[in-house]
Amino acid sequence: MSVPNELMWALIGLLLTIGGTFVEAFATNPPWDWSGHGIQAVSLGVTYQIGAVLLTGCLGGKSAGALSQIAYIVLGLGSNLPVFTQGGGLSYLKQPSFGYLLGFILGAWVCGFLAFRMPPRIESLSFSCLCGLLTIHLYGIGYLIVFHALNLAAFGNLSLLQSIMKYSIYPLPGQLVVTCAVTVLAFALRQLMFY
Repeated sequence: MSVPNELMWALIGLLLTIGGTFVEAFATNPPWDWSGHGIQAVSLGVTYQIGAVLLTGCLGGKSAGALSQIAYIVLGLGSNLPVFTQGGGLSYLKQPSFGYLLGFILGAWVCGFLAFRMPPRIESLSFSCLCGLLTIHLYGIGYLIVFHALNLAAFGNLSLLQSIMKYSIYPLPGQLVVTCAVTVLAFALRQLMFY
């Protein structure tokens, strides 16, 4: 991919990540339930933030994906703009969820690397998204372990296991649904853009 295209996708990824941070993900209730209760929106308990990270990797590639997330971290830490879920600024380094934000960089890179190593099929894009999601969670859990051991982050009264449950296990089902949606969207867009 050419440098101008990578920069364009990096900018798109940055904007999608910022926007996705504040938009909650919803799904409908199952179709077999529609006759009794009608179509209802059900919260997935997550935002589209991870979806934006993975979509950028799938469409822009490894460099654009990583660059967009580096810009996101720098913008969030270097300013007092509320681009992160709970604000911004250097004090955000002490937030337990910051490791997941750092994981966005390598997660987007892994997703973009794998998405362009194989032909754009649902299976290969799904695999690349799942690997990116796994990378994000590994970084986040690693951050939780280190900062919990050194007592550096603001964990409150949560144990390490409770922190892992709160930040990795509980949001995972919703993130998997968003990942599935990203896979289908990335596949459709890659077909439309002929790459």
